[in-house]
Amino acid sequence: MQADELAKRKAIIDACLEMNRSGLNQGTSGNISVRHGEGLLITPTAMAYGSLEPEDIVYLAMDGTATGRHKPSSEWRFHRDILAARPETNAVVHAHPLACTTLAILNRPIPAVHYMIAAAGGPTVRVAPYAIYGSEELSQHAVAALEGRFACLLEHHGMIAIGPTLARTMWIAEEVETLAKQYLGCLQLGEVRLLSDEQIAAVVEKFAGYGLRA
Repeated sequence: MQADELAKRKAIIDACLEMNRSGLNQGTSGNISVRHGEGLLITPTAMAYGSLEPEDIVYLAMDGTATGRHKPSSEWRFHRDILAARPETNAVVHAHPLACTTLAILNRPIPAVHYMIAAAGGPTVRVAPYAIYGSEELSQHAVAALEGRFACLLEHHGMIAIGPTLARTMWIAEEVETLAKQYLGCLQLGEVRLLSDEQIAAVVEKFAGYGLRA
């Protein structure tokens, strides 16, 4: 394989290991993809991250045809559909972090409890309605929830982050999990004070000057 493809495959494995090391994910419940050529590279289904080698990462064409020695992640549909719908996006990270998943179970969007919600592209992180994992229905819900955003929650499931690079996408995923923790902490203390849509829009615009907006 070419050096660029090998580097992407290694980066996916490194990101998977970091997800579990940081607590962003547990076991093999998460999955990661990176745009490559006319398709994408994606983690295989049900393989321990610690055992992954570059050759284990699956190439998936946009028509759903997989090439490699393993089957692609069971969530390949929303990875493919997100990359198709968002040409500015080059990476998708899906995980089951504790705070995000807790809010997803409650069907609670993350509101503007902190200005860093601007990292997700707007004043809320929406919750996509529940649909069984791996389904076309879930994919449609996820694409809709991500409109104008770089992250969403999946009801009774987990979270998705997207971005122009895998490194940026991992950063967004970590920021969203931190926001979820902050929001859960506030809920325990009573009424939650929020920033306005206008205040968050100003932060989104300011982030552009720091290279934090795609």
